[in-house]
Amino acid sequence: MSKKKVSFNWAFKEFIWPRRKVVSFGLVLIIFRSISGLILPYASKTLIDEVIPSKDTDSLFLLLIIVCSALLFQSISSFSLTRILSVEAQHLISVLRAKVQKKLLTLPISFFDNNKSGALVSRVMTDVEGVRNLVGTGLVQLIGGCISALVSLFILININAQMTLFVLVPVSIFALIALKAFGYIRPIFRIRGKINAEVTGRLTETLNGIRVIKGFNAEAQELKVFQSGVDELFQNVKKSLTATAFMTSSSTFLLGLASAGIMGMGGYFIMNNSMTYGEFVSFTLFLGFMIAPIVQMSNIGSQLTEAFAGLDRTQELMNLTEENDLQVRKIVLRKIEGNISFKNISFAYDDKTTVLHNISFEAPKGSVIALVGSSGSGKSTIAGLATAFLNPKSGQVLIDGVDLSKVDLRTYRNQLGVVLQDDFLYEGTIRENILFPRPSASEKELQQAIHGAYVNEFTDRFEDGIDTLIGERGVKLSGGQRQRISIARALLANPKIVVLDEATSNLDTQSEAFIQKSLNLLMKDRTTFVIAHRLSTIQKADQILVIENGDIVERGKHEELISLKGRYYELYTYQTRM
Repeated sequence: MSKKKVSFNWAFKEFIWPRRKVVSFGLVLIIFRSISGLILPYASKTLIDEVIPSKDTDSLFLLLIIVCSALLFQSISSFSLTRILSVEAQHLISVLRAKVQKKLLTLPISFFDNNKSGALVSRVMTDVEGVRNLVGTGLVQLIGGCISALVSLFILININAQMTLFVLVPVSIFALIALKAFGYIRPIFRIRGKINAEVTGRLTETLNGIRVIKGFNAEAQELKVFQSGVDELFQNVKKSLTATAFMTSSSTFLLGLASAGIMGMGGYFIMNNSMTYGEFVSFTLFLGFMIAPIVQMSNIGSQLTEAFAGLDRTQELMNLTEENDLQVRKIVLRKIEGNISFKNISFAYDDKTTVLHNISFEAPKGSVIALVGSSGSGKSTIAGLATAFLNPKSGQVLIDGVDLSKVDLRTYRNQLGVVLQDDFLYEGTIRENILFPRPSASEKELQQAIHGAYVNEFTDRFEDGIDTLIGERGVKLSGGQRQRISIARALLANPKIVVLDEATSNLDTQSEAFIQKSLNLLMKDRTTFVIAHRLSTIQKADQILVIENGDIVERGKHEELISLKGRYYELYTYQTRM
């Protein structure tokens, strides 16, 4: 089955069929609108061939009433059609955006590591907009236009079959050109979505990294990269505009030829008394009713082609495997004790380079496990496995004796807390950021977390206290202040397992002192994994694992490892000399 057919079947099932009542009502409206539009051509024939020759004013008045009534109904149906379907289409766009964003949040960390955030924003906000042409007026007008063109065609054949056959030749040629053009344009639209996502992603990165760009005087370099992406987008748009322009100009030429031919043939038939003036005028008007939908269908076809290109990308995203696959992860954890075991764990990011080699260790409940070693040794990978952000290539991570790969992640992570070196803060107030894991927490619980993390030490100096706005990613705060907010957030979550990823690195002495006190409170009676940059902060750890090249080369308490005078001793004595 072709990709185009798969995409249409998916779009029909997901968007059109659930809204079949609204779409059907719109279709009925457009049929009645088309029929009411046919009144004028019929009335023109009657006016010229019957009413005017007989000079019947009563018939003229009745004819005007019928035409005006038809025009009024046509206007009302057009308004209703746009109002009902366009509103429904915009509602669907908002629902679909929320659905795509919901899907994104279910995908594994590896997906986000391999995709730019700006590109994903484009997937959510831009790709789904084409659905308005399916549920909105686009698809209905396409179907309605086909019906209107067919009805007009039968009427034209009834008026004069020879003239109708003459018209069908250029119309058929135009239809073939349009089909070829749509086949050419669709891949262009698909590529455009990808280019647009990449350009948006780069722009997002530029704005987020503006301090680095200005610090290295790299504005010109960044502008060059962005201009290259914008030019690639322009070249893509130019291709589609060229194809569309060719299709439009072809329609103008071919349908113009048809009109010129009709003038000649009509004049010939009238001069030979085989066609009345009324029939000629009526034929001309009905011809417009047949051709107008065909030209309109070419424009709608372009819109639908673009819509399906965006929906192709949306379908690809919606078909990705979710991180928390409930067909596999069926075990629901209640209140956990916090015993974690790594059993013969091996891991590779790209199935080529193995990062961890047959790692095994125990982390009893309430214990502190420190992970030390060189950069790239595998410390963060172990932490990622403990948080279930990553899945082992072989072996098992056990939580209270249960295989973590079979656990419903929602029931595990609501008992998990993480504090990262560069933890993420939302634009908003300090209060909102601390309440993030538990928005319904009481004021007493909030204040306990604030005092436990020594956040009040600096918020008491702010005019708005914890209701101070901190800017995007907490840009208005120092590194130590941001870190204490992150710790307060973890305290409020009250987890059983805590992962601290170099939470005290790159801080001044005073900030480190406050954070160390708050971390001691956070780690109390909780199973804790600490990735340590400063070895002085982990001397009281229950177990220190020294990781090198994906292997545990040493393990034990601080004093034991110092007495071994091995790798840990080298790292520790090197730091104490600095």
